[in-house]
Amino acid sequence: MDFIINLYQPFFDKANWVEFFSNPEAWLLLGTLVLMECLLSVDNAVVLAAQTKTLDDPADRRRALTYGLWGAYIFRFIAIGLGTYLIHMWQIKVLGAAYLMYLAVKYFTKKEDSHVVEGHVAKAAKGFWYTVISIELMDLAFSVDAVLASLAVSENPVVILLGGLVGILCMRGIASFIAKLMDKIPELEAMAYFLIFFIGIKLFLSIPMINIHIPASLFAMVVFGAIIVTVAINRFKRVRVQQPVRVKGRDDR
Repeated sequence: MDFIINLYQPFFDKANWVEFFSNPEAWLLLGTLVLMECLLSVDNAVVLAAQTKTLDDPADRRRALTYGLWGAYIFRFIAIGLGTYLIHMWQIKVLGAAYLMYLAVKYFTKKEDSHVVEGHVAKAAKGFWYTVISIELMDLAFSVDAVLASLAVSENPVVILLGGLVGILCMRGIASFIAKLMDKIPELEAMAYFLIFFIGIKLFLSIPMINIHIPASLFAMVVFGAIIVTVAINRFKRVRVQQPVRVKGRDDR
């Protein structure tokens, strides 16, 4: 019981909440976490939607996602509690940093087709409760990834908790909007995984043997700089596509 109290006491500590509301850098970090959660939630939402496609009744689909939502909150809260305890061990930081960088490298080297994932999920499903269990298992996997990224961004439990809870809402609520935005700016997905890689480096540099801590203001500058560069690249590509192709005539020879 004492172990559980020690895990979750920081989330209810008044000092942490006062620091969050009075520290502008904490709000910057929360904003960057929410942005990343929203961008990365699209792939998660696609997989979860695929889980429910095997249910014929629309009411069952909604119920399955509702149960999944509550499960996601529970798993995220458990993962955050364990993470804030384990992240103080430098070995966990090294493993977490390596895993985050692995996710980014895997994305840039081999991109899995979402249609293949949907087809694989569709074949595995057998019924309503099987679907609910599948959604909960996916929520657990997503929680581990998200919490590792959150812990690398900030050590304030309040920032991590609020970022995680908002992230679940992004996955369930505005994933369709983010998906439409990413259809217009597809480079946003690559930007998100670039940030994941950068966060892995940030976490690795914080181990005691190196002890380099990237300030929140610098991290926020990197995030917003990545957004500006991403939008600029997208605009440049659009301009190139819209430019008329000049046909070479006899006079050009």
